Amino acid sequence: MSSPRVRITYCTQCQWLLRAAWMAQELLSTFGTDLAEVALAPGTGGVFRVEVDGTPVWDRTVDGGFPDAKTLKQRVRDVVAPDRDLGHADRPRDPRTGRPATGLPES
Repeated sequence: MSSPRVRITYCTQCQWLLRAAWMAQELLSTFGTDLAEVALAPGTGGVFRVEVDGTPVWDRTVDGGFPDAKTLKQRVRDVVAPDRDLGHADRPRDPRTGRPATGLPES
C-alpha cells in the first residue's frame, strides 16, 4: 500500500496561501514520511478544502471556516492511521479499551 497523499486546495483570490502552507507544514511535521506528499492546489471562489487520497477531511463550506491544527491533524490521522496517538494534541482515550474515544456507546 502506498503512502497517502494530502491535497490542500486554497483560494488565491482570498490570499489563503500562507494559511494553506502553514497547515501543510503542521501535517508534514506531525506525519513526516507516513505521507507521500502534501500538495498545495490553488483555487478560487473561497475554497479551502483538505483531502487525503481524494477523501475530504475538511471543507470550509461544509465544516464552517478553517480548522485549527489539532482538529486537522486528528481528521487526517483518522484516515491515514486511526490507531496512531498524537500525544497531547489528541482526543481523549476510552479508559476501558485504550482506543480513541468516539463519544458513541459501544454495542
